[in-house]
Amino acid sequence: MIPAEQARRDRQQRARLRTFLPELVDLERLLAEAPESVTTRVPDYASVGDMSLPIYRVDIGSERKDAPAVLLVGGVHGLERIGTQVVIAWLTTLISRMGWDQSLLRLLEDIHITVLPILNPGGMYLNQRSNPNGVDLMRNAPIKAQERSTFLLGGQRMSRHLPWYTGTPERGMEVENLTLESVIQELLPDRPFSVALDCHSGFGWQDQIWFPYAYRRRPMRGIASVMALKLIWEQAYPNHDYRFEPQSRHYLTHGDLWDYFYKQINRDSSGVFLPLTLEMGSWRWIRKRPRQLFRLDGFFNPLVPHRHRRVLRSHLAWIDFLLHAAASHRHWLPDPAAESMLREAAIMHWYRDTN
Repeated sequence: MIPAEQARRDRQQRARLRTFLPELVDLERLLAEAPESVTTRVPDYASVGDMSLPIYRVDIGSERKDAPAVLLVGGVHGLERIGTQVVIAWLTTLISRMGWDQSLLRLLEDIHITVLPILNPGGMYLNQRSNPNGVDLMRNAPIKAQERSTFLLGGQRMSRHLPWYTGTPERGMEVENLTLESVIQELLPDRPFSVALDCHSGFGWQDQIWFPYAYRRRPMRGIASVMALKLIWEQAYPNHDYRFEPQSRHYLTHGDLWDYFYKQINRDSSGVFLPLTLEMGSWRWIRKRPRQLFRLDGFFNPLVPHRHRRVLRSHLAWIDFLLHAAASHRHWLPDPAAESMLREAAIMHWYRDTN
């Protein structure tokens, strides 16, 4: 698949990709050298000028339909390149370990991993938050905030030339989001447990793990399972630096993808699905290097090489933890008695100021 994609490009297109989308070049090189057990396909393409940029899907691990699943997504916002780079860095580590790590191979017999490293290749190529149509993919799902959202930030339909443009209901979801939806509908329903991690940057002084909802302030139905996951993470990694909270503690938005997919899977499946967002706190990078304010990508990415390397390695433990948590979900997901207690604890911890 990878050589065929590369063969379609002429010399000028390859040069442009090396300049404007090196993440795609790195990903294709990695996948071309991956073992046969790493399956790669292209569910769809994003068009930019004379190029059709592939949206790659990578599958690893058990093919059993009842195996727990882990879905990793990067590059939803084209400006937030570090999200894709974190996903590719982790994928590089995983593929390398598959050559010698027998314990990892045994783990992969019990779980299924699907990775969409660059969901928005057109936006990343153009160095813009939105996709090539000017639509913010995280404001594009058919779901509306139940209360007043923050002006512009919560999603707007005034113009695609302004940030946070939702698109129009008549057009529906963009091709990138339809691709993600097709993957989710194929992959997740009826599995006993699944978790998604969507990697972003650009908000706050601290790395945060966000979970639904963004469209309302009331808790999600599976909030007890989120609290249980938080507790086992903090027991295993007591010195971690993540802050867990619902996105609604910061602002409400229209069209949040993970709110939409959570409600879809929750309606159609009896299993547990936990969609999480890694929001890397880029304000710290700006504070340490204020000159980044003079570059658009400086708002969202660590530009100093040693900080960039630190970010690429700092999230490996969290993603590996999600793999092990998925494989062992039966040992920590709450039973009915514990679920009631954990739900009350979650409401007291996260919603006491908003309910």
